[in-house]
Amino acid sequence: MPELPEVEAWVRELDPLVARAPVERAGPAHVATLKTFDPPLAALAGRRLRGAQRRGKNLLFPSEDGALWLRVHLMSAGRLRYHPPGAKTPKTPAFRLRFADGGELVLTEAGKKKRAGVWLLTGAGLEAELAHLGPDALGIGAGRLGAVLRRERRQLHPLLRDQRALAGIGRAHANEILWLARLSPFKLSVDLSHEEVARLAAAIDDDLERALALRLTGKGDADVYRVHGRFGEACPRGDDTLRRVDFEEHTITYCPTCQTGGRELKDRRLSRLLR
Repeated sequence: MPELPEVEAWVRELDPLVARAPVERAGPAHVATLKTFDPPLAALAGRRLRGAQRRGKNLLFPSEDGALWLRVHLMSAGRLRYHPPGAKTPKTPAFRLRFADGGELVLTEAGKKKRAGVWLLTGAGLEAELAHLGPDALGIGAGRLGAVLRRERRQLHPLLRDQRALAGIGRAHANEILWLARLSPFKLSVDLSHEEVARLAAAIDDDLERALALRLTGKGDADVYRVHGRFGEACPRGDDTLRRVDFEEHTITYCPTCQTGGRELKDRRLSRLLR
């Protein structure tokens, strides 16, 4: 699933493009993709977008007058692309926004399952839809992060992925961040020392800023991820071999020497997880 660095890179790319011309037509949209019906998509026709924004993993496109907000969530397989006037576009995308100059903003989704979503909302509706989101992960800082960690007794990896706790991080960057911070994926949030909280906050910023810089230059997963999905390979620090453990339908990648005192984590379905 696209995470904060990818979504932010798309927002920065799309921001000037979607504001070039008024919307000519919004839609059609796949029946499973469009999540709202009031206001109707037709309400966007003739309006100009103010640009692109991001909240967590959501792409947001406000109308110039601020009355309407187009929200897009890509889920795992959605991709959003701007096609300049005259360019060839997919025949049956999940969603299409056509501009008066001929440019198009097109949402496509690989696979048969349609999970990506498009919402057209008023300002109040948008706030209600996104009220559950925690603070943005990028720039969270040790003080605010400490408050998030102390709120509940939770293991670090699922907490970092929880958008209600911290917005923008998914499985991949949770792996990267915890490796960078040298913390076990299953260490309890309330057990972190002040030094570990500061280290985790610094790792969040360092990892997300690095990934964003790479995404902005067009780099893919192979360049962005140092440990995620690389189990069986050598740890980039040269300390050990990266391992994997399955937890809550997620595959977690970690280094035993860097993160768990040399202990190998066990699948919770088979035995108690080591912390």
